[in-house]
Amino acid sequence: MQIKDVLLAPGNGAFFYDDQVAIRAGVPQDGFTYVGEPVTPGFKAIRVPASSLSVGLVLTDDTAVWGDMMSVQYSGAGGRDPLFDADRISDLTSQIVTRLLDVDAFHYLGACAKVFEPLEHKRLPFAVEYGVSQALLRAAAHLHRKTMAEIICSEFGLPLPTRRVPIYCQSGDAREVNVDKMILKAVDVLPHGLINAGQKFGVDGQTFMEFVRWVATRTRQIGRPGYHPVLHFDVYGWIGQEIGLEPQRIADFICRVADTVPGFTLNIESPADFGSTQAQIENYAKIVSILDNRGSSARIVVDERCNTLEDIRLFAEAKATH
Repeated sequence: MQIKDVLLAPGNGAFFYDDQVAIRAGVPQDGFTYVGEPVTPGFKAIRVPASSLSVGLVLTDDTAVWGDMMSVQYSGAGGRDPLFDADRISDLTSQIVTRLLDVDAFHYLGACAKVFEPLEHKRLPFAVEYGVSQALLRAAAHLHRKTMAEIICSEFGLPLPTRRVPIYCQSGDAREVNVDKMILKAVDVLPHGLINAGQKFGVDGQTFMEFVRWVATRTRQIGRPGYHPVLHFDVYGWIGQEIGLEPQRIADFICRVADTVPGFTLNIESPADFGSTQAQIENYAKIVSILDNRGSSARIVVDERCNTLEDIRLFAEAKATH
């Protein structure tokens, strides 16, 4: 079945786009905003409301299926695409309309491959791929009379899930209240913690370590019997910023944190930013190796400098993440 029309509708994202470089440099917060000048190109303020652009595919049976084109919170940092510009994205999407009208929406991966061919020898922005692939997935699910999950499993040769997929939740800055909510709802992986500034990490990481211990204690205090979540903390590179970029010292610190919460699996996301994908891979591999050799319950999660499928393959092959 062919797509007979393409619709575009501007909208708002659920959160905000933040200038990570400015925040990491230590700008003060004023309520929900940040005080100071933006650093990353494209930002007019350090925190700006997230914008989006929805793409609707009208099928020949008059069904409209939608996807949402937008970017990530920390656009323009860590190797990510620049800040989302709805006008630019709209223009680029308009240039691939003829591709969308020409594909067979019944075949999901084939349709994606054709639509996402380079435009003027350049890869399309991730925001376009993200939103258009959503719409194409919904189109395939509609045409096959299946769920989107079933289409994904079929296209990638995966077995259908036989149990609930673990849910990972983020606390934001209202840490204590939101951690309690997560525990009461028995969230599988928590709390993220948003450790994205020096005062949240503390001198030598003491503030962070106290928070980790508090979360573990709180799960036992108010969690239901048998509740045992994975503890996951995103530190936004602050281990490296506070104690230095020597992998041995970073691993030592992570082990100390893990030792304060025995019995829990501890995920540490983005312990340090080494400035490039290759440097990130080499140094994360050293950290992972040290943790594994010690039999630590801590696991390294990569975010910065890992933005494409090829990046993921490189990190995995180098054993630079768990």
